[in-house]
Amino acid sequence: MKNTIFAILMVWLLTGCSAPVQDDFIGRSMDVAKQQAVLMAEYLNKYPDRLPRTYNPSLDSIITSNSKWWCSGFFPGVLWYVYEHHNDENLKQLAETYQARVEKEKYNTYDHDIGFQIYCSFGNAFRLTKDETYKDVILTAAHSATKRFNESIGLIKSWDSRPNKWQYPVIIDNMMNLELLMRGFHLTGDSLYYHVAVNHADSTLKHHFRPDYSSYHVVSYDTLSGLPHAKNTHQGAFDESIWARGQVWGLYGYVVMYRETGYERYLDQAVNIANLLIDHPNMPEDKIPYWDFSAKEIPNTNRDASAAAIMASALIELSGYVDTSLKEKYLSVAEIQLKTLSTPEYLAEPGSNGFFILKRGVGHLPAGSEVDVPLTYADYYFVEALLRFKRL
Repeated sequence: MKNTIFAILMVWLLTGCSAPVQDDFIGRSMDVAKQQAVLMAEYLNKYPDRLPRTYNPSLDSIITSNSKWWCSGFFPGVLWYVYEHHNDENLKQLAETYQARVEKEKYNTYDHDIGFQIYCSFGNAFRLTKDETYKDVILTAAHSATKRFNESIGLIKSWDSRPNKWQYPVIIDNMMNLELLMRGFHLTGDSLYYHVAVNHADSTLKHHFRPDYSSYHVVSYDTLSGLPHAKNTHQGAFDESIWARGQVWGLYGYVVMYRETGYERYLDQAVNIANLLIDHPNMPEDKIPYWDFSAKEIPNTNRDASAAAIMASALIELSGYVDTSLKEKYLSVAEIQLKTLSTPEYLAEPGSNGFFILKRGVGHLPAGSEVDVPLTYADYYFVEALLRFKRL
């Protein structure tokens, strides 16, 4: 019955017809987001310093983390976005409460994820409130982020682990953390932030991508020559595969860097990545990507709601920077993605799904980690994309 209902919904979606469940999908989905976020906040209230990561349905167990986990800033960000939509003072107070659990990561110099941790939380807080104390947190974090930049290599180091495999590993995800640096530049005029962000984006552009504009997950650089010595796709199907979330991290990152710098090379890269994914023969009609476009098990393998949410948010912004034909193409895909994610196949019933908003995310399938479960970053980019689409 579940599959039959979903099939009917897809027909409505793809033919442009309206179904009752699809009426005002943004408002309905944001109502679910509010209910789930409040329930999550109430649940976590009895666990000081914990933040949501995922949910284990077989154990009916919410998996949490401390602030050091790379995902820690996403739940406060969800609360800020839901507050922005609903203008509910209680949501603002909850956002302030939970971002306080992340604030100490403004001193994080042990990995690259400070952008996810601080900008997704305090970045939204400052955008919405203009509170100068939030600005100070952002600037402290931006300064911390520069500490992982190596001038001779021209990149921010992602991980310190696995020295026997990688000398200076840089992952495509790191493109997402450049927005923090660019905000530091625009707030202070300090060219260091600009220098680090642009050099990282340019070096990634040069070494991370294949001729078809797909990207590797990890590129490790020789610390003597400064050139790549290893190119791997650690969380994908195999090294030369097109791991879905990796592609959309790159897409989103270059959209941001075009917005922040105006450099056409970043816009061109974003357009090329977007077209690769949209036109790929393994992109499903409902536009929710398989976890890896090159997975040999397609179509009998997992979809990744997180990749779809990130991609939709990036496409909506990208649509504002391109000509009319591309704009229509990108918005059409993003709309299908958001409407699909707003169906019962992906959108949770309030009170279920461990209080996460979306179902069916994929974290690290080759390692058997976080497969077909909710993911806090899927929720964040979903509500972000809904708000961006609403503002069109």
